[in-house]
Amino acid sequence: MERIDVFIKTLDGATIPVYATDHSSGVDLCALVDEPLMLAPMERALVPTGLFIGIPEGFEAEVRPRSGIAYKHGVTVLNTPGTIDSDYRGEVKVILINLGSEPFAIHKGDRIAQMVFKKLARVEFRQVEDLTDTCRGQGGFGSTGT
Repeated sequence: MERIDVFIKTLDGATIPVYATDHSSGVDLCALVDEPLMLAPMERALVPTGLFIGIPEGFEAEVRPRSGIAYKHGVTVLNTPGTIDSDYRGEVKVILINLGSEPFAIHKGDRIAQMVFKKLARVEFRQVEDLTDTCRGQGGFGSTGT
């Protein structure tokens, strides 16, 4: 597995992300809120983490839901996956939405999302008259069965 250095700056009280296990794909992002933030059903909020990161060129960070709070409470990341570009230097914030039926409280230090780093490829589009044929062809949603 390739290892990269990601520089990090934190606000007071922020939790530096760590991998929960040796084989975890992502690191947990924790909320940095002054007081509990209540998310009513169908309400969304931009939740601060107090983290500022320097991602190397050629990589991105993806912000994804945590399966536990998604399953147990219906709380998920709204723009999944959220992309953090290598040239962004602002605070990492997470757009959470409560799709559950009960209010959900977010406290300082709560693990609210996970962040995965991905290597990128830069594409160059080349216009053509026709594309090569495949067995799927133009079959769209549901065309390969259930």
